[in-house]
Amino acid sequence: MRIDIITSVPKLLESPFSHSILQRAQDKGLVEVVVHDLRQYAINKHGQIDDYAYGVGAGMVLMIEPVYKCLMRLQSEREYDEVIYMTPDGDSFEQKTANQLSLKKNIIILCGHYKGVDERIRQHFVTREISIGNYVLSGGELAAAVIADAVIRLIPGVLSDETSALTDSFQDGLVAPPVYSRPADFKGMKVPDILLSGNDAKIEDWRFQQALDRTKEKRPDLYKKYTGEE
Repeated sequence: MRIDIITSVPKLLESPFSHSILQRAQDKGLVEVVVHDLRQYAINKHGQIDDYAYGVGAGMVLMIEPVYKCLMRLQSEREYDEVIYMTPDGDSFEQKTANQLSLKKNIIILCGHYKGVDERIRQHFVTREISIGNYVLSGGELAAAVIADAVIRLIPGVLSDETSALTDSFQDGLVAPPVYSRPADFKGMKVPDILLSGNDAKIEDWRFQQALDRTKEKRPDLYKKYTGEE
């Protein structure tokens, strides 16, 4: 899989892809993440990539020409399954979206900045718009890193235990049940006896009920969706 990220602030993306699972995935050759500095496609020698918006109102807008030139160069080199624009008014990012994107071969993520990007880019070149929440960041870089992380960890071979990602929260519509590790008794705080029983079937039943109860408590919206209750 290849992920190309277009940004006006490339240094913001250096750390997220240089550590832990995301770094190992790249080292294994399972994914290639390429960050493109939009200023390399600036309209003049001053590195200009933004300008004032037409009409009234404050704030700068990413200009159409630099973004267009970058997209055209990338798309001349390979076919892309998606051109994703990170924007607060996009579709809410969910686990099912991460699952879908993990099956793609090549995707582009365009990071918004300032007041956003020229609307013509969104109308004619973007195939999907995604938001990671109902709030506004300084730019789409951190949101792009979130998307990439959620997608990359689903690629077969990235996690040492491939079943791990399949039991994460939201994969089955519920949040994950509580988890415990050694020691079984720490200062009188004990691991539930069922988890020490060795009875796999009963443990799975316990985990399911715990996930159901926790979802009802913490995410009643998901609980109602899962159970069909009104």
